[in-house]
Amino acid sequence: MSGTQERITDTLYGLGWATVKKLPEPVAQRLGRTIADAAWKKRGKGVQRLEANLARVVPDATPQRLRQLSKKGMRSYLRYWMESFRLPAWSKERIQEGFSVKDVHYLTEGLDAGKGVVLALPHMGNYDLAGAWVTTELDIPFTTVAERLKPETLYDRFVAYREGLGMEVLPHTGGAAFGTLARRLRAGGLVCLVADRDLSSSGVEVKFFGESTRMPAGPAMLAQQTGAPLLPVTLWYDGSPIMRGRIHPPVDVPETGTRAEKTSVMTQALADAFATGIADHPEDWHMLQRLWLADLDHFEERPA
Repeated sequence: MSGTQERITDTLYGLGWATVKKLPEPVAQRLGRTIADAAWKKRGKGVQRLEANLARVVPDATPQRLRQLSKKGMRSYLRYWMESFRLPAWSKERIQEGFSVKDVHYLTEGLDAGKGVVLALPHMGNYDLAGAWVTTELDIPFTTVAERLKPETLYDRFVAYREGLGMEVLPHTGGAAFGTLARRLRAGGLVCLVADRDLSSSGVEVKFFGESTRMPAGPAMLAQQTGAPLLPVTLWYDGSPIMRGRIHPPVDVPETGTRAEKTSVMTQALADAFATGIADHPEDWHMLQRLWLADLDHFEERPA
């Protein structure tokens, strides 16, 4: 991305946070659907990639069904952005009413045990809203990691936005993040990580919807090193103003094997939990980038 493109991108995000949050909610919702439908009709690379990814998730889908799913997927994706631009202006009550999660006891019981908890999520629904709900409804602060975006001013915008919602944000680059996350867990804290796409190209190979891809090793390694339970989380929209979620049962640490072998088994279990949630709500999985190794062969792509 050129310097001019970076400045334009930063300006557009800035306008989103400055203007969309001032719109009445119905207006913002209509705007999101309008932008989503226009992008879907344009059939750009992101929409084509979304459909190609959904073809793995719903292998028996007809081309017409895939197009319907991708249209719903773009509307879900733009709902995420409209909500995210507006979240800083939402009241505590609006945040609390905007999310409902099943089996939250896995989280509260894990924290009560004093060893911390690792929550791992795919790119589903609105994980920023889920995080804001954790900090407001449960009054639990947590630490997360953000990709180093360019320009630096755009990264700073995202950090400020998430810190304003009560999150501690660490940069993805650099080895210091893992050590800080481990310290937070040993102190009984909460760590939340988006973990369905490997940004380092050195993650753990797993089977995902029957094909090979890589997912980050960090969640499993943190759980092993600190004793914190590793909990998969999936999120979705059901057509109502409320986002839904589910906290899945803990991923067990294998009793035998090397650290690498344990990490591989645990990451596969995490991938399986993600696949369960994504198969149930494929339109809410916002994966507009290449993911499977077969698609990445001979192709180099910047993380998006």
